[in-house]
Order: sequence, then structure tokens, then C-alpha cells
Amino acid sequence: MLRVALPNKGTLAEPAATMMREAGYRQRSDSRDLSMLDEENEVEFFYLRPKDIATYVGSGDLHLGITGADLMEESGSQVKTVIQLGFGASKFRFAAPPLTDNGEEWTIKHLEGKKIATSYPRLVRAHLARNRVRADIIKLDGAVEISVQLGLADAIADVVSSGRTLRQHGLVAFDDAIAVSQATLIEREPRPDRPETAEIKAAKVVFTGRIQGVVYARQYLMLDYDCPDHVLEQAKRITPGMQAPTVSPLTEPGWSAVRSMVRRTVANRVMDDLAELGVRAILTSEIRSCRAVDGAMIQPYPS
Repeated sequence: MLRVALPNKGTLAEPAATMMREAGYRQRSDSRDLSMLDEENEVEFFYLRPKDIATYVGSGDLHLGITGADLMEESGSQVKTVIQLGFGASKFRFAAPPLTDNGEEWTIKHLEGKKIATSYPRLVRAHLARNRVRADIIKLDGAVEISVQLGLADAIADVVSSGRTLRQHGLVAFDDAIAVSQATLIEREPRPDRPETAEIKAAKVVFTGRIQGVVYARQYLMLDYDCPDHVLEQAKRITPGMQAPTVSPLTEPGWSAVRSMVRRTVANRVMDDLAELGVRAILTSEIRSCRAVDGAMIQPYPS
């Protein structure tokens, strides 16, 4: 039985559960449940604190897990990224009052000898070491932003999304991001002295294939259009698809129906370019899930 960890709360919890449902897996109906067995798919899900998931996966107690890339790095566990899932994007940054005691704008060098409050001491220490800055790290489990106002710290290091919480506490982010994160499917680092059974290997292939299919589907749209045959080759170059577009002759002579997957980010540009060729009935539709053949990726839109 494949054992998979999912976030039990926080910003990653509901998107992770939604992705599981789109991949065809049952999910808990009560947010208080700590586990849920999907017998049909032979997967047992465990709902854990996002910070603990990498620890459970790294120990081998669970086979796969979904957590933030920043939490994976902070854990120090022997895990690796399997798939980046495309949601839960965030940046981990330093923040402090607008000016230093000397009236200067903050830079990382101003943190020398200062007190920094954070829930991610491992990431902060590594970043400071790379920049040859020595500071006193104060570990907190939450409400990091208030630490400066209460006099506990001179600056903080925390996850920043909109920056609204920082502004509420009179703080501004500064310097480059310490880390950039998103939701990530992780597994234990493979080692010769801890082989997996063939059953678990096969189950992980099926599971990751389904999840990758959802990730692909969220990035692409299905595009259908009717194309004059004399511009068909040009249209195919605009919509190359995964391997090649599907082309079928229409009952009207000199015309073909074309179907191809295109990236969401360029779909409107693609439609504009097709329209300029004289293409008609250009339609897009959602893709709920898909599978890549032999790891094939959809070709980029021509520049």
C-alpha cells in the first residue's frame, strides 16, 4: 500500500486535496481526520503538519509527500523533489523597519551582529553564511512579524506573499529572496542500503504519473480549429503540440480540422496568429488531466 502525506492545514492543504481529486483519488470529508484510505487506488493518505512531512518521508515511514520546497530544505531530511506542483508560490525574505538606526535603507550587510527572528533558522543560517554575515538567530514557531515591535528582534526572515502582514507591522522586505518556494511532491533519497519493493516502485510510478498529468493539464488548453489546406503547414508550426497536431480532412474540400495542446500563457496569441492565416472556428477547451508519452513535453511556442 502506497503511503502519501498531505498538508493538514494552511495554504497548501486545500490545493493539494483538489489536485488529488483531479488525479482520481478519494479525499477526506472531515478536516479533523488524520488519515484516509483509498482502497480502490491502493493509497493511504496521511494529513500532517506541512513542516513535519519531509521528516516522515525522509525517515521512510511514508513513501511520498506534498510540502513547500522551503519546508523541505529547512527540514534537513534526506528527501528530494519529484515534481514541482505549480501552486503555493512564495518567497522567503528578510524584513525590517524601513530604515536602520543610522537612517539607511537595509541591506544584508546591515544584519551583521543583529537579532533575526524566524521560523526557518536552517535556511537563514545557510544564507547568512554564504554572504559572510554573522547574526543572532531567534527561532519562533509563528507570529514572527510582531517580534520587532516587541523588541525581541531587529529584523525577521519569513515567507512573503502580498506583503500586507509586513505593512501592518511597519516592516518592509529587503535584499534578494533567501529562497523561492512552491508546493512540491517529495520522496526519500534513494540509497543502495534501503531498496524499495517492486510493488512500491510500481505504485509510485502510477501516482506520480497521475499527478504529473494534472500539472500538465493546468498549464495547457486544447485548441481546435478549421484550417485552409494551403496554410496548414504554417498553422502546424504555430501549434506543434506534444508530438504533432492531430489533422483530419473536413467534408468541405481544401479544409482540415486541427487539434493541438497549447500553453495557457500563449493561447490568445496563438489564436490571433491563426486568425491572421485565415483559420476559422478557433476554440479552446479545458484539459482535466493528461499523460506524457515517454516524458515528451509540448514544444514551446515559436518566438
